[in-house]
Amino acid sequence: MADTPTYAAAKSGIVAYLAIEGAAKAAALYQKAFGAELAAMMPPDEQGRTMHIHLYINGSSIMLGDFYPEQGHAKVQPAGFNLTLQLHGDIDAWWERAVAAGLQVNMPLADMFWGDRYGSLKDEFGVIWALNQPGKH
Repeated sequence: MADTPTYAAAKSGIVAYLAIEGAAKAAALYQKAFGAELAAMMPPDEQGRTMHIHLYINGSSIMLGDFYPEQGHAKVQPAGFNLTLQLHGDIDAWWERAVAAGLQVNMPLADMFWGDRYGSLKDEFGVIWALNQPGKH
């Protein structure tokens, strides 16, 4: 971590930025579950909180940091969204790796009526991850 830069360029036009209690722990989970690459990370503060972490997952960027109530970033529970990984390879291998890393099945992986292979998982931080592999349309 000492050699990790504190800034990295974003790989996509829209980047999800998650506020998570335990951002460094979440980043480690995403590395294990999704093969995320640590692109940048600010060092933790004296309370162990990390203001900024930047990961590359599946060719895209995702950023996260801990809550900082004293800076106007109060703790809230994730709600009303999921993060969808569009996969063009072996979705079953991605799924198995994420489940082995501890994510809980939210909707089982299956071939869907719209032609894609799809399922969703929930991590210990409350974030829902959808995995989608386009089918033949």
